[in-house]
Amino acid sequence: MFQKILIATSIFTMSGLTCASENGLQPYGLSFSGSVGLTSDYRFRGQTQTQNDPALQGTFTLAHDSGMYFSVFASNVDFGTNNPNIELDPSVGYTTKLPLSATLQPNLDVGLAYYNYPSGHDLNYPELYARLTFADLFAKGDSLIPSISYSHNYGGNLTKDAYQHRINNWNFNLAYSVPIKETGFGLVSSLGYSKSDREIGLYGNDDNYIDWKAGLTYNVQAISGLVAELSAVGTNIDTTGYDHVTKRGVDTGAVFSITKSF
Repeated sequence: MFQKILIATSIFTMSGLTCASENGLQPYGLSFSGSVGLTSDYRFRGQTQTQNDPALQGTFTLAHDSGMYFSVFASNVDFGTNNPNIELDPSVGYTTKLPLSATLQPNLDVGLAYYNYPSGHDLNYPELYARLTFADLFAKGDSLIPSISYSHNYGGNLTKDAYQHRINNWNFNLAYSVPIKETGFGLVSSLGYSKSDREIGLYGNDDNYIDWKAGLTYNVQAISGLVAELSAVGTNIDTTGYDHVTKRGVDTGAVFSITKSF
């Protein structure tokens, strides 16, 4: 409970600073944005990070006109007994438009994220990422985002073998969203594939797995930036030998979230 209160206090403090500092940052070519949200289950690449319990989350980004940015993601987590309760992930990156043609100019986003668990340092690890965002590709207002991520030390020290070998891990993802005309509703979907250089236990009895999401969103017209989402999220991880709680955390399940962007 204390960790959730701490996260909530940080989130609302930062959101207040956003409005207060906006005018002061503009002369320096800086902008501050973010979002706060509540989700019924924190799923990361299809796998629960909270044992299927709710999570309070926030993302805050400080960006410069040059394309450089610094961002922080915060959430409560629950991996079981004597494990960390907070995830606090800083990242630094760069974005720019790619003028492929007069009509096709996707946004390129490359950077380095650090998955950080303040009370469980053995889990910490860095990850490089690159993504392209194509807007209005098939329909007005849609978004297609292919991305790739790589870590040379996935899962931190807890996934090293007896010889202290680090795990190399790749993740490939394709996400798509599209509004349903002018109704305020929209469709979201994603398909991901994760591959490590050997079995790590986190992928069932294999070294790779597929995750997916398909859902419906609704933009609340009365409150700018408020979006509700109901999605089905799951994986193809082999759950043979898993207990009920662990199996439920990777099987397909419904996830509801509500997020306010500013």
